[in-house]
Amino acid sequence: MAVLDTAVPGGKPRRTEREAFPEFVDAVIIGAGIAGMYQLHQLRRLGMSVRVFETGSDVGGTWYWNRYPGARFDSESWTYGYSFSEEVLEEWNWSEHFSAQPETLRYLNFVADKFDLRRDISFNSRVAAAHYQDDWGGWNITLDDGRCQKATFLITAIGPLSAHTLPRIDGIDDFQGTAFHTARWPHHPVDLSNKRVGVIGTGATGIQTIQTIAKSVGHLSVFQRTANWAAPLHNTPISAAEMAEIKANYPAIFARCRETPGCFIHMNDPRATFEVSEAERLAFYEELYNTPGFGIWQGNFRDMSTDPEANAAVSAFIADKIRQRVKDPVLAEKLIPKDHGFGTRRVPLETGYFEVYNQTNVRLVDLKATPIERITATGLRTSDEDHDLDVLIYATGFDALTGGFDRIDIRGRNGLSLKEKWADGPRTFLGLQTVDFPNMLTIVGPHNAAARCNIPRCIEQNVEWVSALMGYMRTHGHAHIEATQSAEDEWTESINELAAHMLYTHVDSWMTGVNRNVEGKDIRRVLQYQGGAPAYREHCAQSAAAGYAGFELR
Repeated sequence: MAVLDTAVPGGKPRRTEREAFPEFVDAVIIGAGIAGMYQLHQLRRLGMSVRVFETGSDVGGTWYWNRYPGARFDSESWTYGYSFSEEVLEEWNWSEHFSAQPETLRYLNFVADKFDLRRDISFNSRVAAAHYQDDWGGWNITLDDGRCQKATFLITAIGPLSAHTLPRIDGIDDFQGTAFHTARWPHHPVDLSNKRVGVIGTGATGIQTIQTIAKSVGHLSVFQRTANWAAPLHNTPISAAEMAEIKANYPAIFARCRETPGCFIHMNDPRATFEVSEAERLAFYEELYNTPGFGIWQGNFRDMSTDPEANAAVSAFIADKIRQRVKDPVLAEKLIPKDHGFGTRRVPLETGYFEVYNQTNVRLVDLKATPIERITATGLRTSDEDHDLDVLIYATGFDALTGGFDRIDIRGRNGLSLKEKWADGPRTFLGLQTVDFPNMLTIVGPHNAAARCNIPRCIEQNVEWVSALMGYMRTHGHAHIEATQSAEDEWTESINELAAHMLYTHVDSWMTGVNRNVEGKDIRRVLQYQGGAPAYREHCAQSAAAGYAGFELR
């Protein structure tokens, strides 16, 4: 059977009839996740007519699609939710410090209900093409079923990790068992008890899935393509008293998030790694390792991400932790990355992941030693044996940041393809616009601080900046905005310069645009703004204060 791809699986279909759209709206938003929902709310407040197109059958974006076992926040729940509404902050209670997917999706449905967002959202509606119209200065948007919509502005809120990828392995359609990608997990319960289950991939989604299903499956084979660093999540429930304290402290929490480079509550330590003694250094690592959340990554010594020796020191500490937690020393070494340092990829947070490999029903298959040759009718074949499976789970990640754009036929002035323009790497101004694509604005696009951020915090900044721009344009009678060539050139050059000293740029990962599941995506590119969210906000604010300098408005 083919890999299950439940493009619109179950859910709550909001409309069964073929919708008739108004011939023209002020703005079309692609995506009804966290960004698209907030952008819709803000544009409505300006009195603009808006239509949102969403592939899924309900709101939620990432949290609608990713229903795999163990899916949850790695940002603290109370730093992740929207901050714009006092009512939402007061009425919603989080049950855990790091919320699981079902609760997060309930939260986003709560917000959608509160602001009646669904009436302007077309569900089960995948945008196939968006073409700029030179003659009248707006966009024609075409859905995959042929329906069309015209709009002055096109705003993409497609998310950085929305284009899931399957591995390029022969025989994927030959497997006769059950198979699916983690990002297309069925919307009905999946019984894995007593099943022979295989998971390909040990990134963040793979780790969360593996540590959760290992408790109940008959036998689990983990096919590890690349070993990944991971650190403990330390999740706990939130009591009623804690939630009341959190609500009282929301202003201080969000102020703290605005101060830090990644909008997490964690701030890099001002000391360099070797400014302290070895004993102090190890004690500090130990403290961070036992602290909930991203402290071990985002709150470490300031040179951890830039100095190879400093990075080697923390990597050695984490490696020793893995050795302590995995009983078989040979197996432990296979789980310790040898090709990249700690924090040079986004760090997965785990709960008992490494202990899984102490279970007798779990086997690690090192694909660097014995590569997969093909998928078979009964499982998969590596270079040294056949593995019989009942269920095959692809935890093989996403074509990050640019992949969602590539899957839509976006064409700007004179029919220029965005995919072709960005073939050698994105070119943008502020990560919000690209030359020759007038009136198209990107939320959480490449070259934007949101690509390396506690994402809702940066989403709100992006959305509020775009909304202020829309208000400015309406006040001044403008209907056209486009970045200037000089602004795009300077911003793109600065993006490359900021990243040059970062160790992560020397590592293959989604953060550098490498995904060998996708043809042509095997070259590292700079996709992220590395100056930190506060500096990014300042750049955006300076442009706005100068009448949106770097853009042509008319």
